[in-house]
Amino acid sequence: MAISYNGLWKMLIDRNMYKKDLATELNISSATMAKMGKGESVSMDVLARICSYMDCDIGDIMSFEKIDREEAPSNGSK
Repeated sequence: MAISYNGLWKMLIDRNMYKKDLATELNISSATMAKMGKGESVSMDVLARICSYMDCDIGDIMSFEKIDREEAPSNGSK
């Protein structure tokens, strides 16, 4: 499964905000924002702060997306 923050990115667009605005407002590090941009996991604390600031639920800002087995990275085993 992959993490998608598309809900958050869409919400920022709707509110005429940039990612850097959110990071500055909530004191989120650039490394954490980069992880989110790559669809990597971040701490629940960060997600909770974003939800509180955006007045939304966690499902509004992130989701899990299934990865097809053919697309999933191989670890060498069959």
